[in-house]
Amino acid sequence: MIDIARPRGGDRRRRFGGRGGLVIGAVVVLAMGSAAVAAPAGAAGTPGTPGTPGTPGTPGTPGTPGAGSTLAAAAALSGRYFGAAVAAGHLAEPAYVDTLNREFGSVTPENEMKWDAVEPARDTFRFTRADEITDHALARGMKIRGHTLVWHPGLPGWLVGLSGTELRNAVNNHITKVMGHWRGRIHSWDVVNEAFQDGDSGARRNTIFQNRLGEGYIEEAFRTARAADPDARLCYNDYNIEDPDAAKTRAVYDMVRDFKERGVPIDCVGLQSHFGGYFPVPAGFRRNIEMFAALGVDVQITELDVEGSGATQAAAYREVVGACVAVPRCTGITVWGIPDHYSWRSSSTPLLFDRDYKKKQAYHAVLKALRAAPRP
Repeated sequence: MIDIARPRGGDRRRRFGGRGGLVIGAVVVLAMGSAAVAAPAGAAGTPGTPGTPGTPGTPGTPGTPGAGSTLAAAAALSGRYFGAAVAAGHLAEPAYVDTLNREFGSVTPENEMKWDAVEPARDTFRFTRADEITDHALARGMKIRGHTLVWHPGLPGWLVGLSGTELRNAVNNHITKVMGHWRGRIHSWDVVNEAFQDGDSGARRNTIFQNRLGEGYIEEAFRTARAADPDARLCYNDYNIEDPDAAKTRAVYDMVRDFKERGVPIDCVGLQSHFGGYFPVPAGFRRNIEMFAALGVDVQITELDVEGSGATQAAAYREVVGACVAVPRCTGITVWGIPDHYSWRSSSTPLLFDRDYKKKQAYHAVLKALRAAPRP
Protein backbone atom coordinates (compact mmCIF):
# COMPACT_ATOMS: atom_id res chain seq x y z
CA MET A 1 0.00 0.00 0.00
CA ILE A 2 1.11 3.57 -0.45
CA ASP A 3 0.91 6.80 1.44
CA ILE A 4 2.70 10.06 0.72
CA ALA A 5 3.78 10.07 4.35
CA ARG A 6 5.48 6.69 4.12
CA PRO A 7 6.94 4.38 1.46
CA ARG A 8 4.64 2.22 -0.62
CA GLY A 9 4.18 -1.20 0.90
CA GLY A 10 3.42 0.05 4.42
CA ASP A 11 1.46 -2.25 6.70
CA ARG A 12 -2.29 -1.73 6.30
CA ARG A 13 -2.88 -3.33 9.68
CA ARG A 14 -2.14 -0.06 11.46
CA ARG A 15 -5.37 1.26 9.98
CA PHE A 16 -7.69 -1.66 10.55
CA GLY A 17 -8.82 -4.21 13.10
CA GLY A 18 -6.67 -7.25 13.75
CA ARG A 19 -4.34 -8.70 16.28
CA GLY A 20 -1.21 -7.42 17.97
CA GLY A 21 -2.45 -4.30 19.77
CA LEU A 22 -4.91 -3.30 17.06
CA VAL A 23 -8.50 -2.35 17.65
CA ILE A 24 -10.81 -5.31 17.19
CA GLY A 25 -14.49 -4.70 16.56
CA ALA A 26 -17.17 -6.59 18.44
CA VAL A 27 -18.21 -10.01 17.21
CA VAL A 28 -21.12 -9.56 14.84
CA VAL A 29 -24.11 -11.84 14.57
CA LEU A 30 -24.61 -11.90 10.81
CA ALA A 31 -28.23 -12.83 11.10
CA MET A 32 -29.08 -9.37 12.38
CA GLY A 33 -31.99 -7.73 10.69
CA SER A 34 -30.02 -4.73 9.48
CA ALA A 35 -27.61 -7.03 7.64
CA ALA A 36 -30.26 -9.17 5.98
CA VAL A 37 -30.43 -7.13 2.82
CA ALA A 38 -31.02 -8.87 -0.49
CA ALA A 39 -28.28 -8.91 -3.11
CA PRO A 40 -28.72 -6.37 -5.88
CA ALA A 41 -30.45 -7.35 -9.07
CA GLY A 42 -27.85 -8.38 -11.58
CA ALA A 43 -25.14 -8.74 -8.93
CA ALA A 44 -23.28 -11.96 -8.22
CA GLY A 45 -25.96 -14.62 -8.14
CA THR A 46 -23.85 -17.65 -7.19
CA PRO A 47 -20.30 -18.02 -5.97
CA GLY A 48 -19.42 -19.11 -9.52
CA THR A 49 -17.00 -21.70 -10.79
CA PRO A 50 -13.52 -20.40 -10.10
CA GLY A 51 -11.75 -23.33 -11.72
CA THR A 52 -12.58 -22.35 -15.30
CA PRO A 53 -9.57 -20.54 -16.83
CA GLY A 54 -10.32 -16.98 -17.78
CA THR A 55 -13.82 -17.13 -16.29
CA PRO A 56 -14.50 -15.05 -13.17
CA GLY A 57 -17.44 -17.19 -12.12
CA THR A 58 -21.16 -16.58 -12.56
CA PRO A 59 -21.58 -12.85 -12.05
CA GLY A 60 -25.35 -12.70 -12.26
CA THR A 61 -27.89 -12.35 -15.02
CA PRO A 62 -27.53 -9.23 -17.16
CA GLY A 63 -30.79 -7.82 -18.35
CA THR A 64 -32.70 -8.31 -15.14
CA PRO A 65 -34.51 -5.28 -13.66
CA GLY A 66 -31.97 -2.74 -12.53
CA ALA A 67 -29.14 -4.40 -14.43
CA GLY A 68 -26.17 -2.03 -14.56
CA SER A 69 -27.60 0.24 -11.88
CA THR A 70 -24.96 -0.69 -9.26
CA LEU A 71 -21.24 -1.34 -9.43
CA ALA A 72 -21.71 -5.10 -9.13
CA ALA A 73 -24.48 -5.21 -11.69
CA ALA A 74 -22.62 -3.00 -14.17
CA ALA A 75 -19.50 -5.16 -13.88
CA ALA A 76 -21.58 -8.30 -14.35
CA LEU A 77 -22.76 -7.05 -17.74
CA SER A 78 -19.28 -7.80 -19.11
CA GLY A 79 -18.71 -10.92 -17.03
CA ARG A 80 -16.59 -9.30 -14.33
CA TYR A 81 -16.86 -8.80 -10.60
CA PHE A 82 -16.59 -5.51 -8.71
CA GLY A 83 -15.67 -5.89 -5.06
CA ALA A 84 -14.51 -4.17 -1.90
CA ALA A 85 -12.17 -4.87 0.99
CA VAL A 86 -14.29 -5.51 4.06
CA ALA A 87 -13.57 -5.40 7.79
CA ALA A 88 -15.57 -7.65 10.10
CA GLY A 89 -15.73 -4.93 12.73
CA HIS A 90 -17.87 -2.75 10.45
CA LEU A 91 -20.53 -5.39 9.74
CA ALA A 92 -22.55 -4.12 12.68
CA GLU A 93 -23.01 -0.74 10.97
CA PRO A 94 -26.24 -0.66 8.92
CA ALA A 95 -25.07 1.92 6.38
CA TYR A 96 -21.86 -0.02 5.77
CA VAL A 97 -23.72 -3.31 5.28
CA ASP A 98 -26.42 -1.76 3.11
CA THR A 99 -23.81 -0.23 0.80
CA LEU A 100 -21.81 -3.45 0.68
CA ASN A 101 -24.85 -5.56 -0.16
CA ARG A 102 -26.20 -3.15 -2.76
CA GLU A 103 -23.05 -2.19 -4.65
CA PHE A 104 -20.52 -5.02 -4.48
CA GLY A 105 -20.37 -8.55 -5.81
CA SER A 106 -17.07 -9.61 -4.22
CA VAL A 107 -15.32 -9.16 -0.88
CA THR A 108 -11.72 -9.28 0.31
CA PRO A 109 -11.18 -9.53 4.08
CA GLU A 110 -8.86 -6.66 4.99
CA ASN A 111 -6.91 -8.32 7.79
CA GLU A 112 -8.94 -11.27 9.02
CA MET A 113 -7.19 -13.89 6.84
CA LYS A 114 -3.63 -12.74 7.49
CA TRP A 115 -1.25 -15.08 9.25
CA ASP A 116 -1.28 -13.70 12.78
CA ALA A 117 -5.07 -13.40 12.65
CA VAL A 118 -5.77 -17.03 11.72
CA GLU A 119 -2.78 -18.88 13.22
CA PRO A 120 -1.67 -16.97 16.33
CA ALA A 121 -0.07 -20.10 17.79
CA ARG A 122 1.56 -22.88 15.84
CA ASP A 123 -1.08 -25.15 14.28
CA THR A 124 -3.79 -23.40 16.30
CA PHE A 125 -6.26 -21.74 13.93
CA ARG A 126 -8.91 -19.13 14.58
CA PHE A 127 -11.24 -18.53 11.66
CA THR A 128 -14.15 -16.86 13.45
CA ARG A 129 -13.50 -13.28 12.36
CA ALA A 130 -12.85 -14.20 8.74
CA ASP A 131 -15.89 -16.49 8.75
CA GLU A 132 -18.08 -13.52 9.65
CA ILE A 133 -17.11 -11.96 6.33
CA THR A 134 -17.15 -15.12 4.22
CA ASP A 135 -20.51 -16.28 5.59
CA HIS A 136 -22.01 -12.86 4.93
CA ALA A 137 -20.69 -12.87 1.37
CA LEU A 138 -21.67 -16.43 0.49
CA ALA A 139 -25.19 -15.93 1.83
CA ARG A 140 -25.60 -13.16 -0.75
CA GLY A 141 -23.93 -14.89 -3.68
CA MET A 142 -20.79 -12.77 -3.54
CA LYS A 143 -17.36 -13.96 -4.56
CA ILE A 144 -14.48 -13.97 -2.05
CA ARG A 145 -10.83 -13.12 -2.57
CA GLY A 146 -8.57 -14.74 0.02
CA HIS A 147 -5.91 -12.32 1.27
CA THR A 148 -3.19 -13.36 1.97
CA LEU A 149 -1.26 -16.58 2.61
CA VAL A 150 2.46 -15.72 2.47
CA TRP A 151 3.35 -12.12 3.34
CA HIS A 152 6.23 -10.85 5.46
CA PRO A 153 4.40 -8.27 7.69
CA GLY A 154 1.99 -9.35 10.39
CA LEU A 155 3.67 -12.63 11.22
CA PRO A 156 3.13 -14.23 14.65
CA GLY A 157 6.10 -14.35 16.97
CA TRP A 158 6.32 -18.13 16.98
CA LEU A 159 7.02 -18.19 13.23
CA VAL A 160 9.83 -15.65 13.29
CA GLY A 161 12.11 -17.96 15.26
CA LEU A 162 11.85 -20.85 12.80
CA SER A 163 14.31 -21.65 10.05
CA GLY A 164 15.09 -24.31 7.50
CA THR A 165 12.86 -27.37 7.50
CA GLU A 166 10.73 -26.12 10.39
CA LEU A 167 9.85 -22.90 8.59
CA ARG A 168 9.14 -24.71 5.31
CA ASN A 169 6.84 -27.15 7.08
CA ALA A 170 5.08 -24.30 8.87
CA VAL A 171 4.48 -22.42 5.61
CA ASN A 172 3.12 -25.46 3.81
CA ASN A 173 0.95 -26.39 6.79
CA HIS A 174 -0.43 -22.86 7.00
CA ILE A 175 -1.37 -22.77 3.32
CA THR A 176 -2.91 -26.24 3.47
CA LYS A 177 -4.96 -25.67 6.62
CA VAL A 178 -6.16 -22.16 5.77
CA MET A 179 -7.13 -22.97 2.20
CA GLY A 180 -8.64 -26.24 3.34
CA HIS A 181 -10.94 -24.45 5.75
CA TRP A 182 -12.54 -22.51 2.87
CA ARG A 183 -11.93 -25.07 0.11
CA GLY A 184 -14.39 -24.63 -2.74
CA ARG A 185 -15.66 -21.29 -1.41
CA ILE A 186 -12.87 -18.85 -2.29
CA HIS A 187 -12.77 -17.52 -5.85
CA SER A 188 -9.13 -16.29 -5.79
CA TRP A 189 -6.25 -16.41 -3.32
CA ASP A 190 -3.33 -14.02 -3.01
CA VAL A 191 -0.89 -16.86 -2.45
CA VAL A 192 2.22 -14.69 -2.18
CA ASN A 193 2.08 -10.95 -1.56
CA GLU A 194 4.72 -8.23 -2.15
CA ALA A 195 7.75 -10.48 -2.64
CA PHE A 196 9.74 -8.03 -4.81
CA GLN A 197 11.46 -4.88 -3.61
CA ASP A 198 11.12 -1.43 -5.11
CA GLY A 199 13.83 0.29 -7.08
CA ASP A 200 15.73 -0.45 -10.24
CA SER A 201 17.14 -3.84 -9.34
CA GLY A 202 14.02 -6.00 -9.68
CA ALA A 203 15.37 -8.08 -6.80
CA ARG A 204 13.40 -10.17 -4.37
CA ARG A 205 12.46 -8.48 -1.11
CA ASN A 206 14.60 -9.25 1.93
CA THR A 207 12.11 -11.29 3.99
CA ILE A 208 12.15 -14.22 6.36
CA PHE A 209 10.90 -16.45 3.55
CA GLN A 210 13.44 -15.32 0.97
CA ASN A 211 16.36 -15.42 3.41
CA ARG A 212 15.61 -18.75 5.06
CA LEU A 213 13.86 -20.72 2.32
CA GLY A 214 15.60 -19.39 -0.77
CA GLU A 215 14.49 -18.57 -4.32
CA GLY A 216 12.12 -21.52 -4.58
CA TYR A 217 9.72 -20.50 -1.82
CA ILE A 218 7.23 -18.73 -4.11
CA GLU A 219 6.99 -21.69 -6.47
CA GLU A 220 6.59 -24.08 -3.56
CA ALA A 221 3.81 -21.92 -2.10
CA PHE A 222 1.88 -22.02 -5.38
CA ARG A 223 2.28 -25.78 -5.74
CA THR A 224 1.10 -26.29 -2.16
CA ALA A 225 -1.85 -23.99 -2.77
CA ARG A 226 -2.95 -25.90 -5.87
CA ALA A 227 -2.98 -29.13 -3.90
CA ALA A 228 -4.96 -27.47 -1.10
CA ASP A 229 -7.74 -26.18 -3.39
CA PRO A 230 -7.54 -27.18 -7.06
CA ASP A 231 -10.44 -24.92 -8.07
CA ALA A 232 -9.32 -21.60 -6.57
CA ARG A 233 -7.60 -19.02 -8.76
CA LEU A 234 -4.02 -18.62 -7.51
CA CYS A 235 -2.61 -15.08 -7.68
CA TYR A 236 0.63 -13.25 -7.14
CA ASN A 237 -0.20 -9.79 -5.74
CA ASP A 238 2.00 -6.67 -5.51
CA TYR A 239 2.13 -2.87 -5.67
CA ASN A 240 4.22 -0.72 -8.02
CA ILE A 241 3.84 -3.26 -10.82
CA GLU A 242 1.41 -1.14 -12.83
CA ASP A 243 4.07 0.43 -15.08
CA PRO A 244 5.14 -2.04 -17.79
CA ASP A 245 8.58 -0.44 -18.09
CA ALA A 246 9.48 -0.49 -14.39
CA ALA A 247 12.16 -2.90 -13.20
CA LYS A 248 9.91 -4.34 -10.51
CA THR A 249 7.16 -5.01 -13.05
CA ARG A 250 9.59 -6.71 -15.41
CA ALA A 251 10.88 -8.91 -12.59
CA VAL A 252 7.37 -10.07 -11.71
CA TYR A 253 6.62 -10.56 -15.40
CA ASP A 254 9.72 -12.73 -15.81
CA MET A 255 8.71 -14.83 -12.81
CA VAL A 256 5.19 -15.37 -14.12
CA ARG A 257 6.48 -16.22 -17.59
CA ASP A 258 8.90 -18.73 -16.09
CA PHE A 259 6.13 -20.27 -13.99
CA LYS A 260 3.85 -20.66 -17.01
CA GLU A 261 6.62 -22.19 -19.11
CA ARG A 262 7.45 -24.75 -16.40
CA GLY A 263 3.90 -25.58 -15.38
CA VAL A 264 3.97 -23.90 -11.98
CA PRO A 265 0.29 -23.35 -11.08
CA ILE A 266 -0.32 -19.60 -11.27
CA ASP A 267 -3.64 -18.27 -12.57
CA CYS A 268 -3.57 -14.53 -12.08
CA VAL A 269 -1.56 -11.42 -11.25
CA GLY A 270 -2.99 -8.87 -8.83
CA LEU A 271 -2.20 -5.21 -9.44
CA GLN A 272 -2.82 -3.36 -6.17
CA SER A 273 -3.20 0.01 -7.93
CA HIS A 274 -2.92 2.64 -5.18
CA PHE A 275 -2.84 5.93 -7.10
CA GLY A 276 -2.99 9.69 -6.67
CA GLY A 277 -0.64 12.54 -5.91
CA TYR A 278 2.92 11.31 -6.35
CA PHE A 279 1.67 8.02 -7.81
CA PRO A 280 -0.45 8.80 -10.89
CA VAL A 281 -1.87 6.11 -13.13
CA PRO A 282 1.02 5.12 -15.46
CA ALA A 283 0.62 5.99 -19.12
CA GLY A 284 1.15 2.33 -20.00
CA PHE A 285 -1.35 0.90 -17.52
CA ARG A 286 -3.52 -0.80 -20.14
CA ARG A 287 -0.44 -2.09 -21.96
CA ASN A 288 0.72 -3.55 -18.66
CA ILE A 289 -2.53 -5.47 -18.24
CA GLU A 290 -2.27 -6.74 -21.81
CA MET A 291 1.34 -7.76 -21.24
CA PHE A 292 0.51 -10.00 -18.27
CA ALA A 293 -2.66 -11.33 -19.91
CA ALA A 294 -0.61 -12.42 -22.93
CA LEU A 295 1.24 -14.83 -20.65
CA GLY A 296 -2.00 -16.74 -20.18
CA VAL A 297 -2.96 -15.46 -16.73
CA ASP A 298 -5.89 -13.37 -15.57
CA VAL A 299 -5.27 -9.88 -14.21
CA GLN A 300 -7.20 -8.54 -11.23
CA ILE A 301 -7.16 -4.98 -9.90
CA THR A 302 -7.00 -5.99 -6.26
CA GLU A 303 -6.70 -2.94 -3.97
CA LEU A 304 -7.74 0.10 -5.98
CA ASP A 305 -7.91 3.54 -4.38
CA VAL A 306 -7.11 7.01 -5.70
CA GLU A 307 -6.39 9.91 -3.36
CA GLY A 308 -8.06 13.23 -4.12
CA SER A 309 -11.55 14.37 -5.00
CA GLY A 310 -13.76 15.76 -7.72
CA ALA A 311 -13.05 15.54 -11.42
CA THR A 312 -9.36 14.70 -11.07
CA GLN A 313 -10.02 11.71 -8.88
CA ALA A 314 -12.93 10.63 -11.08
CA ALA A 315 -10.75 10.78 -14.21
CA ALA A 316 -8.12 8.52 -12.63
CA TYR A 317 -10.72 5.97 -11.59
CA ARG A 318 -12.23 6.09 -15.08
CA GLU A 319 -8.81 5.46 -16.62
CA VAL A 320 -8.11 2.44 -14.42
CA VAL A 321 -11.50 0.84 -14.91
CA GLY A 322 -11.50 1.61 -18.62
CA ALA A 323 -8.11 -0.09 -19.03
CA CYS A 324 -9.32 -3.19 -17.21
CA VAL A 325 -12.59 -3.65 -19.10
CA ALA A 326 -10.76 -3.21 -22.42
CA VAL A 327 -8.79 -6.43 -21.78
CA PRO A 328 -10.86 -9.64 -21.64
CA ARG A 329 -8.54 -11.31 -19.13
CA CYS A 330 -8.85 -8.45 -16.65
CA THR A 331 -11.56 -10.26 -14.77
CA GLY A 332 -12.37 -8.09 -11.78
CA ILE A 333 -11.76 -4.97 -9.72
CA THR A 334 -11.66 -4.51 -5.95
CA VAL A 335 -11.54 -1.15 -4.20
CA TRP A 336 -9.70 -1.12 -0.88
CA GLY A 337 -12.60 -0.11 1.33
CA ILE A 338 -16.08 1.38 1.08
CA PRO A 339 -16.35 4.85 2.71
CA ASP A 340 -13.45 7.28 2.85
CA HIS A 341 -13.21 7.42 6.62
CA TYR A 342 -12.45 3.70 6.91
CA SER A 343 -9.67 3.81 4.32
CA TRP A 344 -6.09 3.04 5.38
CA ARG A 345 -5.29 6.55 4.08
CA SER A 346 -8.53 8.23 5.06
CA SER A 347 -7.11 11.78 5.04
CA SER A 348 -6.68 11.45 1.26
CA THR A 349 -10.38 10.57 0.70
CA PRO A 350 -9.46 7.84 -1.81
CA LEU A 351 -12.66 5.81 -2.14
CA LEU A 352 -15.99 5.95 -3.99
CA PHE A 353 -18.22 6.87 -1.04
CA ASP A 354 -17.79 9.73 1.42
CA ARG A 355 -18.12 9.34 5.18
CA ASP A 356 -21.92 9.68 4.88
CA TYR A 357 -21.97 6.90 2.25
CA LYS A 358 -22.92 9.34 -0.48
CA LYS A 359 -21.75 8.48 -3.98
CA LYS A 360 -18.83 10.62 -5.07
CA GLN A 361 -18.05 11.86 -8.57
CA ALA A 362 -15.59 8.99 -8.84
CA TYR A 363 -18.41 6.49 -8.24
CA HIS A 364 -20.36 7.76 -11.23
CA ALA A 365 -17.21 7.68 -13.39
CA VAL A 366 -16.60 4.06 -12.45
CA LEU A 367 -20.22 3.08 -13.07
CA LYS A 368 -20.14 4.69 -16.51
CA ALA A 369 -16.88 2.95 -17.41
CA LEU A 370 -18.25 -0.44 -16.32
CA ARG A 371 -21.41 0.02 -18.36
CA ALA A 372 -19.34 0.90 -21.42
CA ALA A 373 -17.38 -2.37 -21.30
CA PRO A 374 -17.68 -4.69 -24.29
CA ARG A 375 -20.21 -7.44 -23.62
CA PRO A 376 -19.19 -11.11 -23.94
